[in-house]
Amino acid sequence: MTLYRAIGLMSGTSMDGVDVALLDTDGEARLVFGPTGFFPYSEADRELLRAALAEATRLSDRKARPGAVGAAERLIGDRHAQAVETFLRDQKLDPAAIDIVGFHGQTVLHRPLSRLTIQIGDAQALADRIGIDVAYDFRGADVAAGGEGAPLVPAYHRALVAASGLAGPVAVINIGGVANVTFIDGDAEPLAFDTGPGNALIDDLMLARTGRPVDRDGATAAEGRVDEAILQSLLVHPFFQKLPPKSLDRNDFSIRPTDTLSVEDAAATLSAFTAASLALAFTQTPSTPQRAIVCGGGAHNPTLMGELARRLPCPVATADEIGWMGDAIEAQAFAFLAARVSRGLPLTFPGTTGVRAPTRGGEIATASARGPRRAVG
Repeated sequence: MTLYRAIGLMSGTSMDGVDVALLDTDGEARLVFGPTGFFPYSEADRELLRAALAEATRLSDRKARPGAVGAAERLIGDRHAQAVETFLRDQKLDPAAIDIVGFHGQTVLHRPLSRLTIQIGDAQALADRIGIDVAYDFRGADVAAGGEGAPLVPAYHRALVAASGLAGPVAVINIGGVANVTFIDGDAEPLAFDTGPGNALIDDLMLARTGRPVDRDGATAAEGRVDEAILQSLLVHPFFQKLPPKSLDRNDFSIRPTDTLSVEDAAATLSAFTAASLALAFTQTPSTPQRAIVCGGGAHNPTLMGELARRLPCPVATADEIGWMGDAIEAQAFAFLAARVSRGLPLTFPGTTGVRAPTRGGEIATASARGPRRAVG
């Protein structure tokens, strides 16, 4: 089987920067890991992205780019192009040796019940600038077919677990702005769904109360106490009673219920909320997993990891602890998905997004000028 040399790009709901990863893959079972990189956004970049998120709540046309949304789209394109250019230069990689780039863009609105999901970023402009074909719009076809459009990464999680030889069932938890879980048990189709807030509420709290964008190392939460009454009130949200597959928009939850708490107690309570909502998720999986593997930014938060260890019904480890590149998994996943788009393989499945049948997705923006493709392996 021919491998694709693919670069995956990811800018998630935490809006901290662009993750980049090189992966040689057939989009199924073969995974040959390459270098990775991270290119942070400036505070001015994040301010514009937050403004775009606020403005996007009023959108009903996924192609509309008014005001801050349009400005943020140009920013996203420029920052991703800079990330690819710098990555190629630093790793001494010839663009002609790269078959495809997987470009997720930045989600600014996700409302699958309205069949609306909006990711900003001009893929054609990116392809033309870097001289490499770009796969993009990974969610649109699934949402149009009645699926949730998220999570997208489970196909890669299954390949990663299989390549690692891990006995199942295994739960792979990603904690970005929103948290999600993939339940993998051998060759069975994975079950995956968003579980609740990840880091987004904690980040929003810290920005609003302290001016700092994150609770670094969970230090603020570690100084606080969980308000159990407020935690229980947060857990009655109807999302948690909904059966999977299911997905969330970053703004479906709010920090307002913690307004009466100190910043330390609020951070502790919101950290516990992320962990408790993940514990609820395991009441909706077919069985209790033998282990949970945590990736994403939440894996770097010792306070949150402690809450997970206390609340989940199985042993918990970070992706790095089992030998995966935890910070690069989502970028690797979009390299993997780009290969699947190139091959016409499905991206989403009934058990991952609720779509009726396995669904192909994604589009390819062909670079206006590129050399001959060089297949790998």
